[in-house]
Order: sequence, then C-alpha cells, then structure tokens
Amino acid sequence: MPVTIEVVSTVGAAPPRVFDLKLDVDVHAASQHDSDESAVTRDGRRQLLLGDEVTFRARHFGIRWRMTSRITAYQRPHRFVDEQVHGPFRLLRHEHLFTPAGTGTTMTDRMTIAAPLGPLGAVVTRLVLAPYLRRLLRRRAAHLQTLTAGAPVSARPPS
Repeated sequence: MPVTIEVVSTVGAAPPRVFDLKLDVDVHAASQHDSDESAVTRDGRRQLLLGDEVTFRARHFGIRWRMTSRITAYQRPHRFVDEQVHGPFRLLRHEHLFTPAGTGTTMTDRMTIAAPLGPLGAVVTRLVLAPYLRRLLRRRAAHLQTLTAGAPVSARPPS
C-alpha cells in the first residue's frame, strides 16, 4: 500500500530560482552528500526538462542503491513531477510545488512511495522508508535555503 509524505518549506528566493535549483542534478547531489550521492543524465546536461531521465547512485542503510527517474510533468515555475522508472521502489512519485510567499517561495514536496514485497514492504514503507525520506526532503530544503539566502526559514511537515 502506497504512503504519501509531504514536507512544506519556505525558501528565501523567488519561485523561478527555487524551481531551477530543484531541477539541477548537481545541486541535488550536493544536498545529499552524506549518502555519497551522484546524479548522471544521458546527455550530460545538468538542468532537467520534461521527459529527461536521471540516474542517481547513493548509499542508504549501508547499501549502494541505483534509481532512474523521469520528469513526467513540468510547468515552470509552479510544479514538476519526477517518477521512478527503474529502481528499488515498487512506486516512487515526487511532486514539487512552488508558491510565491512574500519575497520567497513556499515549496511543497509530496512524495508517494511503496516498497516491493507485499505486506512486509507496506510495513517497511510506513515505519522505515517514510520517516527516512521525510528527513532527506528536509535536508534538501535546508540546502536550497543555504544556497539562496542563509539559514533555513522552515522545513516542516504539513499540519
């Protein structure tokens, strides 16, 4: 059974800047340096567009993982969606939303995930993967804030 997690953050830059940073594979990899993450595109371009695929390699839970995602929706600077096409999850869909907030941006990360292995995978998704991915999304939001304005304004789950 899929689980949806949501993290809402405020970043001190305008939506177009935040949108572009979120689609930069080098920025993504740098935000996850603790997991030794790298990101590679087929054509070597670093800024993703609709239809582009990117392969991530990282170490999580002491295991080396590989996942390829495709940008399946793209409405600059308001929204984009990436979805796993190859990788460890039964389902991974990540919707990114950007809303103006004063001089900054309210950024919403909505990720729907499901692990393989039926009922056991559902338990692992809820108890292990969802909390872990929520922390990764918060870390990424804090990294974007650092790139744009300084210390994080907020990175909170929705109420």
